[in-house]
Amino acid sequence: MFEDLRWFGFKWQEGPDIGGPFAPYSQSERTSRYRSCLEQLKAQGSIYPCACSRKDIAAAVCAPHAADDELIYPGTCRSRIGASKNDACSWRLRVPDGQQVSFTDVQCGRQTFEAGKDFGDFVVWRPDDIPGYQLACVVDDSAMQISEVVRGRDLLLSTARQILIYQALTLPVPNFLHCELMTDESGVRLAKRHDALSLRQLRLSGASRDELMAGWNTA
Repeated sequence: MFEDLRWFGFKWQEGPDIGGPFAPYSQSERTSRYRSCLEQLKAQGSIYPCACSRKDIAAAVCAPHAADDELIYPGTCRSRIGASKNDACSWRLRVPDGQQVSFTDVQCGRQTFEAGKDFGDFVVWRPDDIPGYQLACVVDDSAMQISEVVRGRDLLLSTARQILIYQALTLPVPNFLHCELMTDESGVRLAKRHDALSLRQLRLSGASRDELMAGWNTA
């Protein structure tokens, strides 16, 4: 990935390959930071253990889908207080139904999402003892003093979830800009699951950096 990005013309001032003031940059080396935040959330009652599988959630009565096609958790385990060391469970952030999360995106404008409708109690720690995506993002960006987050519009709903974690951990919330996604000729966003060509594949097929850059600027 680093090789392909350099070939394309990207340069960066810090990262896992060159180090920097906020090292380590590999998430596998940052586990202690994630676990510390997990314990803080546990201590203040912001999260609860959940033994439900995806199959259990799908089978629940009236379990709707969020906009990003994730099953909205129906709150089955909300009353659980703790879990034994032998329990294989995830930990979910407790979000009261009807609670709204609003933020102003630099490009998309004012955004508002509602718990119970757009998303439900979501996983911050997985049953295989690995931090969930939402928690890891917040901890990493906060630790590295990120003030502006730029990413695709498919993550607008994730931003609402992450803001709740920022608030629960009393951390400053960065500014967000969600840009349009790159799509194919039929308008489907480029993704591995749709067999989209990677930068490496395009490069090996003979495409030049200038050709790809011209196509990118045109899009």
